[in-house]
Amino acid sequence: MSLNIRRVRPGEAGLVLAFIRELAEYEKLSHEVEATEADIADALFGERPRLYCAIAEWNGEAVGFAVWFANFSTFSGRHGIYLEDLYVRPSHRGKGLGKALLVYLAKECVENGWSRLQWAVLDWNAPSIAFYKSLGAVMMDDWTLCRVTGPALTRLAGSSV
Repeated sequence: MSLNIRRVRPGEAGLVLAFIRELAEYEKLSHEVEATEADIADALFGERPRLYCAIAEWNGEAVGFAVWFANFSTFSGRHGIYLEDLYVRPSHRGKGLGKALLVYLAKECVENGWSRLQWAVLDWNAPSIAFYKSLGAVMMDDWTLCRVTGPALTRLAGSSV
């Protein structure tokens, strides 16, 4: 059995979108997926790509992915990685693919002199939380994730200063 982690290639936006949809279904968030294949292709391969993706292959078959972008810590004065999505198909879990994807990203941070690898996990996802803790991840219980979207984002943008 062989495991390979590689960067996504042009022409694979459909594959990435398929993984996004599978992840959204697992997280019971399918209704939130608005992205199109063209959106993903542009984010990954457009004129100024700011999104990155690694594909996990098992015996040549794409079975998982990690999507990330660079963030910045003003405290450390250095960039880091924000992992937006990590997903391995259920039929291939337990083979080390999730860990291999995180190792790949950790190496990316270390090789670039970046200070952190960061992500969010749903509080009900006990298997993932236990997995992340086993790798040394610290749950940031004293921080609350904030998000403004949709009509609230439009209202905020139109607010007077």
